[in-house]
Amino acid sequence: HNPGSTPSGNMNFLLSLACIRLRMLPEEAVNAMTLNAAAAMRLEEELGSIAVGKRASLIVTERVPSFAYLPYAFGQDHLDTVIIDGRPVRAGAALA
Repeated sequence: HNPGSTPSGNMNFLLSLACIRLRMLPEEAVNAMTLNAAAAMRLEEELGSIAVGKRASLIVTERVPSFAYLPYAFGQDHLDTVIIDGRPVRAGAALA
């Protein structure tokens, strides 16, 4: 079972799958979907984390109670803002 090769673009579902099926902690699943994914593609120098010199491609969620909440919210869209290469493509309250 490898959720890393699934064609699904639903990251909320993949986070839930990683936690429920693979028994990963939410923090581990987020790490697997960001830092580890970038490293697997040999893009860790430019993607996978927020740091000076890296491409600013990230999402900002609405406020959620905790990381532990995330696996239970797979059917909900908590997306607030999307930034691709430093440019907001969906500006929500986080940029207001």
